[in-house]
Amino acid sequence: MADDQKKSGNSIFRDGLFTDKVIVVTGGGTGIGLAIAEELTQLGAKVAIASRKMSRLMTAAQGLSHDYNTDVFPVVCDIRKRESIEAMFDAVVEHFGPVDFVVSNGGGQFASPAESISESGWKAVIDTNLNGNWNLYKVAAEKGMYDRGGRIVTIVADFWRGFPLMAHTGASRAGVENLTKTLAVEWAHHKIKLNCVAPGSIVSTGFHNYPPGLMDDTWKLNPSMRFGTCEEIAAAVLFLLSPMADFITGETIKVDGGSNLWGDAWPVPEPKEKPEVNIPPWPEDRWPQFAPKEDES
Repeated sequence: MADDQKKSGNSIFRDGLFTDKVIVVTGGGTGIGLAIAEELTQLGAKVAIASRKMSRLMTAAQGLSHDYNTDVFPVVCDIRKRESIEAMFDAVVEHFGPVDFVVSNGGGQFASPAESISESGWKAVIDTNLNGNWNLYKVAAEKGMYDRGGRIVTIVADFWRGFPLMAHTGASRAGVENLTKTLAVEWAHHKIKLNCVAPGSIVSTGFHNYPPGLMDDTWKLNPSMRFGTCEEIAAAVLFLLSPMADFITGETIKVDGGSNLWGDAWPVPEPKEKPEVNIPPWPEDRWPQFAPKEDES
């Protein structure tokens, strides 16, 4: 996209919608997180992007800052470690001021059938996706949202019919969605709104993390018969952060082309032999001694 296009704005949201809002986007240096950070920047937000690797964050932060003539703040954070999240919030508050909104896009998983997932692999994904979000929510609340209110939007996954090849992330993301519903009720009196966005098959830099060819045909698993884009996920996130979603909390928006309704992501082998069919008898065949006589029928 050319510089003049970026600076003139191409968002469906009005210019300046998030002016002066301080927003943290975890996993904000690549893929979906970067698309979210870019649109928030374009609409006037003071954006901090966080992840575990500063090198990738610096490239994204410098690029966005250049393109939109603003200051995007990169900060290292490991959401598995509460002290790292606390340090991130302290740095953002010092740089921009109190945090208004958080977009939780950090996470991780790997493709594997359940029988091949090791104990350490299972724990690593649960610790990142479930415990990491718990840490993030708690610190966000304690670092200001309990007093000032705020919004948290979390990227989850398309786990509605199970998640073959991703049992660990399906379980952890489902836990996050339930946690979101719970905290939406418990924290309502603090004026904290929590919601989720569940992407389907989205073309992003995340494709690089999977074996070649694994994701090639996943577009066929939704009735829209195409991949989604990072920008389509960003639009749903920004809606939930916007005043238009003031009366929405504890909900999940599925941006998946309908894949939660249709499609088979996991082939089930056919049996080698036709299964037996034993049709149960009529009651009168099973107990003929009690069958009604013709004149009683």
